[in-house]
Amino acid sequence: MSKAQIVGWAHSPFGKSTLENTEQLMASVVAPAIDHAGIDVGDIDGIFVGVMNNGFSKQDFQGALVAMGDERLAYTPAVRFENACATGSAALYSAMDFIEAGRGRIALVVGAEKMTALPTAEVGDILLSACYRAEEANIPGGFAGQFGRIAQAYFQRYGDRSEELAMIAAKNHANGAVNPYAHMRKDFGFEFCNTVSDKNPYVAGPLRRTECSLISDGAAAIVLADEETAASLHRAIGFRGRKQINDILALSRRDPLAFEGARRAWAGSLELAGATLDDLSFVETHDCFTIAELIEYEAMGLAKPGEGHRVVHEGTALKTGRFPINPSGGLKSKGHPVGATGVSMHVMAAMQLMGEAGDMQIPGASLAGVFNMGGTAVANYVSIMERVK
Repeated sequence: MSKAQIVGWAHSPFGKSTLENTEQLMASVVAPAIDHAGIDVGDIDGIFVGVMNNGFSKQDFQGALVAMGDERLAYTPAVRFENACATGSAALYSAMDFIEAGRGRIALVVGAEKMTALPTAEVGDILLSACYRAEEANIPGGFAGQFGRIAQAYFQRYGDRSEELAMIAAKNHANGAVNPYAHMRKDFGFEFCNTVSDKNPYVAGPLRRTECSLISDGAAAIVLADEETAASLHRAIGFRGRKQINDILALSRRDPLAFEGARRAWAGSLELAGATLDDLSFVETHDCFTIAELIEYEAMGLAKPGEGHRVVHEGTALKTGRFPINPSGGLKSKGHPVGATGVSMHVMAAMQLMGEAGDMQIPGASLAGVFNMGGTAVANYVSIMERVK
């Protein structure tokens, strides 16, 4: 079986875009990704689109929108995926399965979302559909309120970690300040992130504004090829391991602090890769809220349950630390246009592995971990990536 490898990519700036919809956002990255891969449009055997939508736009059938931007793709099979906040990774993994099943040699993956056209409250309600609405639809604060409750539960069980959450926010904003694609390119510093103020109010107590990812527009694209095709192109990023694990949607039916699906995805992907955490050069992890990143330290095995604060205080996850986490700035600083996020995270990792991450670069980066999750750690994707050409 020929493995799928990343051979090209493109990434739009994240933030409040002047582009009006996902059709335009996707068009802005498709041609650059194809050019970056060094292929012709006619070489593409399948198009895999990740857009959550669910009310951000009345236009759906998003898979068909790619050819609207380039009619040479009109007769190329296209399909759209949705898996909450892991929508982009769902599209990517399905494209990889397509290639590894022998159904095509080259695939185009596009993730996008247009979020800023709607009021914040409406965005929060749309995102609540990544939860179990039958039990969780009336949580104050929308999707942020869900993670506010998780933070409250964590503090009750393990102690108040507000300071550590502010330190995570400050770390990611410092990293994102040098990411040219980031929505928020500003180093706010720890004191600002740790202080409740008019500019940093509680959004969903105990989470402050600086602990919540941004409402963003954006798109990212990846071109995949089988090993034989990739060998003839300019670059190739391989996957030593990749694993998807799901968990129960309703938080009432599991321990919301365990992130058990995430733990299993990490363990499974590392086993497939024949690697340990210590082998990784860095990780891009899904910090939709800082409490998520804190618990993810524990789920990936950097700390025992309730001891994620040690990772923070020891400086382990800093860009200059032993185990850099989110050198891109993460969702916290880079932004979180939902359908684009999983694709974006893999692009950021690929740039690092190619030594092309500019001021974000981790020196000597050779093995990357990416963790993208949908909902409250319901759909969990872990990729272990390395440069092969």
